Amino acid sequence: MEQSPDESVDALRQAVLRSWRDSPTRFTEDTHAERDLRVGAYRDRVFVELAQNAADAAALAGAPGRLRVRVVDGELRVANTGAPLDRRGIAALASLRASGKPSGHQADGDAAPGATVGRFGVGFAAVLAVTSEPRIVSRTGGVAFSEARTRQEWDADEVPVLRLPWALPADEPPVPDGFDTEVRLPVRAGAQAAQEYVAAVEREAADVLVMLPWLVEIDVEGRLWRRHDDGAEVVLTDPDGGRTRWLTQRGQGCTWAVPIGEDGRPRPLGEGVLHTPTPTDERLSLPARLLTTAVPMEPSRRRVLASADSPDVVRALRAAAEAYPGLVRALPAEHRLALVPRPHFPVSDVDGVLRDLVVERLADDDWLPSATSGLLPGRRARVLDVDAPHLVALLADVVPGLVAAPLCGRDAVRAAEVASARGIGIGELVEAVGGIERPPAWWRDLYTELLAVVDRAEVELDELGALPVPLADGRTWPGARGVLLVEAGDAGDAGDTGDTALGTDLAALDIPGLHVAHPEAVHPLLRRLGAVEAGPAELLRAPAVVEAIARSVDDTMAGLDVTALVESVLTWVSAAGRAPGLGALALPTASGRRRADELVLPDSALLEVLHPDAVGDDDAPLDVLDAETARRWDRGVLLACGVRDTFTVLGSEPGPDAGPEPDDELSVPDLDLVADEAWPRAIRLLASQPDTWRALTAPDHRLRDWLSAHALLAGRPPRHWRLPSATELAGLFDPVPDVGLPENLLALVGVRAELAVADTDPAHDAELLCARLADPQRTVSAGLVLRAHGALAAVPPDDVEPPDQVRTLAGTVCDADDAVVLDAPWLLAVWPADRLVAAADFADAPALADVLDLPLASDETDETDETDETTATVGSFAAWSELPAIVEVADLLGIGVPAGGVVVHDELTVAGTPVPWWRDTSGNLHASDSPEGLARAFAWSANRWSDRVLVERLLDDPDPRAVLG
Repeated sequence: MEQSPDESVDALRQAVLRSWRDSPTRFTEDTHAERDLRVGAYRDRVFVELAQNAADAAALAGAPGRLRVRVVDGELRVANTGAPLDRRGIAALASLRASGKPSGHQADGDAAPGATVGRFGVGFAAVLAVTSEPRIVSRTGGVAFSEARTRQEWDADEVPVLRLPWALPADEPPVPDGFDTEVRLPVRAGAQAAQEYVAAVEREAADVLVMLPWLVEIDVEGRLWRRHDDGAEVVLTDPDGGRTRWLTQRGQGCTWAVPIGEDGRPRPLGEGVLHTPTPTDERLSLPARLLTTAVPMEPSRRRVLASADSPDVVRALRAAAEAYPGLVRALPAEHRLALVPRPHFPVSDVDGVLRDLVVERLADDDWLPSATSGLLPGRRARVLDVDAPHLVALLADVVPGLVAAPLCGRDAVRAAEVASARGIGIGELVEAVGGIERPPAWWRDLYTELLAVVDRAEVELDELGALPVPLADGRTWPGARGVLLVEAGDAGDAGDTGDTALGTDLAALDIPGLHVAHPEAVHPLLRRLGAVEAGPAELLRAPAVVEAIARSVDDTMAGLDVTALVESVLTWVSAAGRAPGLGALALPTASGRRRADELVLPDSALLEVLHPDAVGDDDAPLDVLDAETARRWDRGVLLACGVRDTFTVLGSEPGPDAGPEPDDELSVPDLDLVADEAWPRAIRLLASQPDTWRALTAPDHRLRDWLSAHALLAGRPPRHWRLPSATELAGLFDPVPDVGLPENLLALVGVRAELAVADTDPAHDAELLCARLADPQRTVSAGLVLRAHGALAAVPPDDVEPPDQVRTLAGTVCDADDAVVLDAPWLLAVWPADRLVAAADFADAPALADVLDLPLASDETDETDETDETTATVGSFAAWSELPAIVEVADLLGIGVPAGGVVVHDELTVAGTPVPWWRDTSGNLHASDSPEGLARAFAWSANRWSDRVLVERLLDDPDPRAVLG
C-alpha cells in the first residue's frame, strides 16, 4: 500500500533520526554540510536557485514556466508552474546530497523539451539565507522544515534545518490559482528585509529569463518581466514596456548570448561570470555571455571541477568556442568586430583558456566579410588601417583578403589583430597599387579618398610620396613630385590637332623625363605631393624640358628633329615669358640651327656695330636668325629666348638661375665683338636701352671701367682722353676729338673729367699716368705734376710696373735712377730740382716712392753726407718764447707759441751748401739769423707749414695790415 504524503514525510524524518542515533558523526556531518551550503556555495543565490527549480519543473512538464514573487504576512512566497513536488522531490530536499530530478536530462543545445539543468538537489539550501522555517506547498502535497521543531527532536547548539521534513500544518493555504508549487519563506529579519529581497529579485529577473529558457514570465508584486524567443534572438520585456534583445547562438551543451540594440548593434558585455546556466564564481571577460551545462562543476556550481586546464573542462570550453564564430556571423557585418575579445590579461584561469580557444576559432573560421565576396578567417584577413570605407571598395581587387567596409580604421585593425588579422597601412597600400593598370578616373577616386584621410590627420602626407600617378602617355609614374598637371581642357589628346591651351599634345611631344599626369587623374592631392600645374611657365621650368632645350643643338647635330620642341617652347614663352635656360634653344639660321643666345635678329641694330667676322660664319660667335622664324614669332618671344636685338645685360633675366655675373665676366656681352670704328654708335646703342643704361650708370662702374680701357674713340681708349671741359688736365691728357657723343656719355665711358686713378684697375691706370708724366713732349704744369704724384701715392704698388723716367720739380724728365722723392722741405736746399720728384703733401712721399720704386731724399742725403751735416758759425739756442719777434708774429696769427726752440746761426751751411734752415738727425731745428730761416723753422715747429711765407713777411714787417690785407 502506498504511503500518504504525511506518512512519507514522517518515515523520512524517523530514518534520519535513526541515522543520527546510530552514528553521532552523521549528525555532525549533516550540520557541517548544511552550514557550508548556507554560508558558502548558496549564500546569495536564493532567487536564482528557486528560479532554476521553477525552470526544471517547467521542463519536466514540457510547457514554458511562469514564476510569481509576493510578500504575504512577512513571508517571501515564490510560486511557479510546472511539475508539482512529489515524494522523490521531498526526499531530495531532505538529503542535502541526492537529486530528485531524473538522471540523464540536461538542458544543452540538443536537449529534449523536457530536459532539466540541475544535478545535485542541494540548491534549495539557498533559502536558509532568508529563513530557518521554509515550507513548500504543491498541488500534490508539500513539506515543511523547521529549525525550532528539529531542536525539539535533537538537543544541540546547531542543527541542520533541511534534514528533518515535517508535514504541513492543517491550515496551510493552498497553492495560488494558476500555479503548481509555491515556496514560502518566513523572513527572519522582518518585513523590511522581505522588501529588500523583492528588490533583489527585480534586479535579477531579466538575467534569470536569459539564462533559463524554460521560464517565460516572472511576476514580482504585479510587475511583469517576459521572455519571447524570435529565432536566434531573445526579446525581454520589462514592466515599464522596455525591450531588451539578446542575440543567441546554440552550441554543443552551451548557448552564447549578447545584448543587441533595436538596430542590431551589439552591446558587448564587460567583465562577467560563467553561467552553468546559473552564475558561477568563474570570472570571464568575453564580450558575450556563455551559458553551458557541459562544463564539469563542483557540487556548489560555483567553480569548475578539478581545474580550468583539466581535459573535461577544456573539452567543454572548446565546444563552446567552436560555437562562438556563429554568434559573430549572426551579427551585421559592420558590428562583428565588437565581439572580438579585447587584448588584456585573463581575469581567471577559465577566462584564459576560453579566450585562447575563442581567439583560435576566430583566427581559423570564416567570419570577416571580404571586400570582394564571401567570408574570411582572421588569419587570411587584411584590414585597412585608415577609416575610409570608399577606399576599401576601390582596393577590393587590389589587396587580397581585404576586409569589407566599414570594418576599417585603426580601431578595427586593433580588434582584428586579436584574431590574427593583419592591418594594411598606407605605405603598403602605396606599394600595392604600384604597377597596376587602372583607368585615370579610378586613380582620381583613389586620390580623393586619400586626401580625405590626410585631412583627418590619419596619415602623414610624406607617406604618400611614392603614390603612383597615371601619365598622359599611358605609363604610370611612381611619386607625384615633379609631375606636371594639365587640366582636361588644357592639353590635347591623340585625336586633336595640337591647338590646345598649351599649344601641343604633351603626350606626343616625347620629351624624356617629362612626366605629365593624365588630365582625368588631376587632383589636389597631387599638388600637395609636389606635382605642379603644367601651365606654360611650369613647363618651361620643368627639368626635363630644360634638359631637352639644353641638348637641342646637339640633338640637331645628331640628326634628330627638334622642330616640335622648338615650336612648343616658343608657344609657351609667348604665354609665360622668360625662363632660365631658353638661350640654349636650337633656332634656325640660314645654314642650320644654333643656340638662341648666339643669334641676332635680322633687323637688329647690333649688326651695324659688330665686326663683320663676328657674325655669319660657323666659327663666328654669332649668327643671324632665320628670317621666316623672325617673321612668324613675336619679337618679344624671340628676345625672351635670348635672341639679340641690342646689347643685353647678364643676370637681367628673372628666374632661379639669374643673378650677378662673375667678377671677371663682362656684364654686357658682345662688346668685345664691336668693330673699332663703330664704338661711338655702340655707345649710343648702350645708352638707348634701359638695361644697358642701368649697367652703364651702375655704382660699381664695372661696365664704365671696361669701356674706358677697351672701347676706342678716335683710335684710343676713352681713358686716354679728357673731356674738353677738363682743362685742369691739360698737358697731361689731350681733349677727346669730336666723335658725335655728348660729354655725359663721354664721361660714362671713361673719358677723364678729373685727375683720378680708376678703382677697378688702378695698376694699369697708374702706369698710364706715369707714362704721360714721363713724356718729355708734354708740358705739364707744376701743380698738376704735384697732384698727379699725390694720386699715384694712393695706388697699391704691388702690380704697378715702375717707370723708367719720371717728372721732376724742375718740370723736366729724368731717368728714374737719378731721381729721389722729396720727403722733407729742408732737403730742397741740398738737392737740385731736376732730381727731385715730389707730391703736394710730404706725407705721401713714402707711398709715392714705393709706386715709382725711387729712394727717399732723406735716405740718400744721409748716405752721401759722411761728414758733419751741419757746419756753420757756432749758433746759440733760443727758446721760441724768448724771441720777441716770433712771439709778436704768433700773436698776430693767433697761434700758440710752441715748446722748444731753435739754434740760431749767423750763417748756416749743410755739407758746404748754405741753407736757410735745417733739421738735424737728432730732431733739432737750426736756422740762419734771417726772416726766411726763422720763419720756416717756426712754421714747421708750430705745425703751420702752410703759413711759412706769411710768417716770413711778418718778421720783416709785423704790421697787422699784412695779416688783414
